[in-house]
Amino acid sequence: MLKVLVPTLMLFPTIWLLPSKWLWSATTAHSLLIAFISLTWLAWASETGWSTSNMYLATDPLSTPLLVLTCWLLPLMILASQNHVYPEPVNRQRLYITLLTSLQTFLIMAFGATEIIMFYIMFEATLIPTLIIITRWGNQTERLNAGTYFLFYTLAGSLPLLVALLILQQTTGTLSILILQYSQPLTLNSWGHSIWWAGCLIAFLVKMPLYGVHLWLPKAHVEAPVAGSMVLAAVLLKLGGYGMMRMMVMLDPLSKELAYPFIVLALWGILMTGSICLRQTDLKSLIAYSSVSHMGLVAGGILIQTPWGFTGAIILMIAHGLVSSALFCLANTAYERTHSRTMVLARGLQVIFPLTAVWWFVANLANLALPPLPNLMGELMIITTLFSWSPWTIMLTGLGTLITAAYSLYLFLMTQRGPAPTHIKGLTPFHTREHLLMVLHLLPVILLVLKPELVWGWCH
Repeated sequence: MLKVLVPTLMLFPTIWLLPSKWLWSATTAHSLLIAFISLTWLAWASETGWSTSNMYLATDPLSTPLLVLTCWLLPLMILASQNHVYPEPVNRQRLYITLLTSLQTFLIMAFGATEIIMFYIMFEATLIPTLIIITRWGNQTERLNAGTYFLFYTLAGSLPLLVALLILQQTTGTLSILILQYSQPLTLNSWGHSIWWAGCLIAFLVKMPLYGVHLWLPKAHVEAPVAGSMVLAAVLLKLGGYGMMRMMVMLDPLSKELAYPFIVLALWGILMTGSICLRQTDLKSLIAYSSVSHMGLVAGGILIQTPWGFTGAIILMIAHGLVSSALFCLANTAYERTHSRTMVLARGLQVIFPLTAVWWFVANLANLALPPLPNLMGELMIITTLFSWSPWTIMLTGLGTLITAAYSLYLFLMTQRGPAPTHIKGLTPFHTREHLLMVLHLLPVILLVLKPELVWGWCH
């Protein structure tokens, strides 16, 4: 754990002490090195399930894929932001990269924490850099409104969690994940316990987000700069799923009855947000809503609490992280050239940028779960789990899959196909940097097809 955490911490002096001409290349190289070092976590040697560096930080098959995803994303965010942050004063560029690095530090400590209270603190700490990135580097004046939504939704959800954790500490005497899995099952039978159950999960459901408490997400995504959108879609939403998986172990007797409304909301959300996507004009907003719909499947898979559900959820989380991040990068490259996120104004780009159209095509196919990509594997596992829980869910999930295919096709046709509009003139050609960025997003998704057990979680 420290072999990744210490180099990440050493990025801070690197960022502030480097000469300005080396700033972007050196930080990208340094963070890529960290990303490659983090791949060593995937070589699983431990038989007990946990691989510990000290009492407070450890990895297990559930957190390892998420940790590697976190480390993999930092160099990609730096690569993606280079173009639009570069014109700013050097100190602001340094501050921007510092915020991204601090996000990575907090996320590594959140996913690696063995104490739930430390996980909670890091879960909350990720708010601060994200908020600064959205409100300082966002595009429109709406960004302050989006930051407020993001802050208050997350805080309103996570304050009950703190109280719930303190009660758990009082009841069991420990908040260590390592010990809690072996402690006595809690006897939960009163009204107070039901409220405690809800308190434990609502913070994570808001973060995921569950349909109904998802309004902050499209706002935050649309207003954030590209790196903000990438880290939100790829890693911060996964904090919710990860936290739920960790907490579900202790909530057992009550989950059977109390999970119903949440599963219903998650499944209904798949249909509703998919339908919203079909009517979107704004490119980033469409990708943001599609994230809500995918996360609805993940929430359903986790709340049912079967090994298949958990495995499907973690596979889908990793695959969705890479694919939606790739889509946001593509949306940003189009925005940097046409200065508009309205899809109708910038259609027919395939004629002008043929290779980029290939990236759009692959990312869209991955987003609609093309076999044999891991997106399909995760979705199939969750849909199978939901079907065995209640056969009626196949109507909702099946319709959801159909709508996903429809809006993915709509997204591709609107942005790439058709005649190029006459008002588009003098677009700068795509850089090698942007093509590299897409390869680094989509290659892991394709390679995971060859060795999916890396992201299976506990089901080895």
